[in-house]
Amino acid sequence: MFGLSNSIRVYLAVEPVDLRKSFNGLHGVVLDRLNEDPCSGALYVFTNRRRNRIKTLYWDGTGMWVAIKRLEKGCFSWPKGVAANEKLDLAPEALALLLDGVDLKQGSFKPWYQRCFFLHFSCS
Repeated sequence: MFGLSNSIRVYLAVEPVDLRKSFNGLHGVVLDRLNEDPCSGALYVFTNRRRNRIKTLYWDGTGMWVAIKRLEKGCFSWPKGVAANEKLDLAPEALALLLDGVDLKQGSFKPWYQRCFFLHFSCS
């Protein structure tokens, strides 16, 4: 994952979002459902119903960024909410753990997560 500053605010949308949405659609979700300003400099994180993809929306001061991650198998351990338009305020470190397969509630890796060990060979 790309590096995040410790000072960045991260908001996670608890309810699934139609991830066919891109810049304008996610901008509308942030305004209408999360009641936030998409141009505030915060990172907004969304998932689909199957929780196997996430999309982020971020304003860097000069333009809007959209990034997506798709799991090849399994699903993200997405927190459950009680309100339809609920959002969670996450620390950047918690987002990194969530994206790496850690179940934030149990503090353990999801079954789909496997560490990969790479052998480095020299071609000389």
